[in-house]
Amino acid sequence: MRLLDGGSFTMGSDQFYAEERPVRRVRVDAFFIDEAPVTNAQFAAFVMATGYRTVAEIVPDPRDYPGLDPTTARAGALVFQPTPAPVALDDWSQWWAFVPGACWRHPYGPDSDLIGREDHPVVQVAFADAEAFARWAGKSLPTEAEWEFAARGGLEGANYAWGDELAPGGKAMANVWEGLFPFATTKAGGDFRTTPVGSYPPNDYGLVDMIGNVWEWTRDWYGTASAAAAKSGCCEAANPRGAAIGQSYDPAEPLLKIGRKVLKGGSHLCAPSYCQRYRPAARHAQTIDSATSHIGFRCVSRRLA
Repeated sequence: MRLLDGGSFTMGSDQFYAEERPVRRVRVDAFFIDEAPVTNAQFAAFVMATGYRTVAEIVPDPRDYPGLDPTTARAGALVFQPTPAPVALDDWSQWWAFVPGACWRHPYGPDSDLIGREDHPVVQVAFADAEAFARWAGKSLPTEAEWEFAARGGLEGANYAWGDELAPGGKAMANVWEGLFPFATTKAGGDFRTTPVGSYPPNDYGLVDMIGNVWEWTRDWYGTASAAAAKSGCCEAANPRGAAIGQSYDPAEPLLKIGRKVLKGGSHLCAPSYCQRYRPAARHAQTIDSATSHIGFRCVSRRLA
């Protein structure tokens, strides 16, 4: 882990997506943070030590999902599947599919495995799974403010974790989508999925994969940045926290009372043409029961003694 001394920084952005606004001043206390996302090998050690079963490995309770036919309830998770040709980018169901049997051990379906991917970030972990690992490790998940402070690496107001240019000198600085999303990649070998942690340069705090590779869970319930800023009034917000759980429910799904947490950092599926969320200020709402092939996590510790 790396010890960050804490301090004040400018959180959010007014140049990209509405949910990142307004730009506001925030202060966080000192904390330790993992240098890299939790890997498959590290998560496997946790499971071996505890016998833990992840959310994706358990058949969902139909009572939690209004309208779900109990006879169709299956254990599994969401897996990204490239489309065979260009498609309109307003319907994510064209490239995401629920795959029975997909889980952290089999991230792309029951026929996949982790051989050769031990040092890749673990995926197919729901929020409860990340929290369980953090407790076992004597750590916790970062707040959104802590995560963004760490991702910025001390670069005040920069668009990216390394500056204001996505690919300075044509050099890729993070594992994001290269090519035409969601059907064609220009990466060597055509492998568009996760990469070993640390495959790209660290930020100025020595942290790798804060941007790209996998989205990362934070402990904060999702709410608008405007509401969070309003709580602090005219003053600098100290160690701000997110919304209440009720405020995080998806207004597009009024019957589904499942809270949403803030994800940060973007993933290997973020592309200039589709999802420019490979930035410290970017944020995304994700239901806590979700396990997907592009979400992972890292931990923090606030115990400095």
